[in-house]
Amino acid sequence: MPLKSIITGTGSYIPTETKTNSDFLNNVFLNADGSSFGYENKEVIEKFKAITGIEERRYASKDLNSSDLAFFAAQKAIQDSGVNPEELDYIILAQNFGDIIQETNQSDMVPSLASRVKHKLQIKNPSCVAYDILFGCPGWVQGVIQAEAFIKAGIAKKCLVIGTETLSRVVDDYDRDSMIYSDGAGACIIEASEDDSSNGILGHASQTDTFNEAHYLFYGESFDKNDTSGKRYIKMHGRKIYEYALNNVPQAMQKALEKSNVGIDDVKKVFIHQANEKMDEAIIKRFYRLYKKPVPEGIMPMSIHKLGNSSVATVPTLLDLVRKGALENQEINKGDIIILASVGAGMNINAVVYKV
Repeated sequence: MPLKSIITGTGSYIPTETKTNSDFLNNVFLNADGSSFGYENKEVIEKFKAITGIEERRYASKDLNSSDLAFFAAQKAIQDSGVNPEELDYIILAQNFGDIIQETNQSDMVPSLASRVKHKLQIKNPSCVAYDILFGCPGWVQGVIQAEAFIKAGIAKKCLVIGTETLSRVVDDYDRDSMIYSDGAGACIIEASEDDSSNGILGHASQTDTFNEAHYLFYGESFDKNDTSGKRYIKMHGRKIYEYALNNVPQAMQKALEKSNVGIDDVKKVFIHQANEKMDEAIIKRFYRLYKKPVPEGIMPMSIHKLGNSSVATVPTLLDLVRKGALENQEINKGDIIILASVGAGMNINAVVYKV
């Protein structure tokens, strides 16, 4: 009987510092050329909320780094699953900027964040291989796909997959897009199972588009033309990303569903990267339009309103919140078919179909 990949535990860490939209009222927002918007921040923030749905976001306290957040989420996932950490075959950690050294905006990735988490967990087993992956916002979902591949190949039985980020430390305060980003971490334990039930990962799809799309998200200079520090910040071409996501994510989700031999009517929840409320709503509408179906009510849990966009952490955090009954009017039950999907820098897209 072929091995199946089962999520046996999840965990997340939501930072303690809340930053509301009103906290940006005194920011000086500029256009890319350094010019002023010409209207007050109150209007900027109102338009921002109408598009993204974000009311507030979470920032990590100054004494914590991305690897710390990852460690906290990993601890919870390990406890939830009951797995012995010494029996983990892989620690796969998705991130984009490493540990950010305070006040410098400098990325620190040596040793890898996965190695730092293994150290913090005090795992002695040298056969527990720890490594990071850079795959933009879809990094955690890609880590799940890699764990599935290791299990199907028979070279792993237990994997810890983590997504962690502190985007608040790589934002340009003069860029209104800085209001999108937040910090957080999510994790899961994936184990091999020989159970004859049909649950586990049923199918997946991934793609990378770089011909025209490679630099839709990038590291760039501050919009403040008086900034001579040499620091660089996360930047994006928002409209291009929006159009790319709408034109490609629904098809990737459809491809994963077809590989799983599951019908659209069997899908109970879609956990999609929390990037932008309007974009996610448009994606889900286009996905169901492929099947000439209306979007079922409550199919898409959302956490972006209070947690913002924490990149690789959004999907695992959302999954953990729903599994633990921490998101109002949302739940998943044994036997439910769910989809995990994301889009981000690369440009990368992926989707996983999973039976609970």
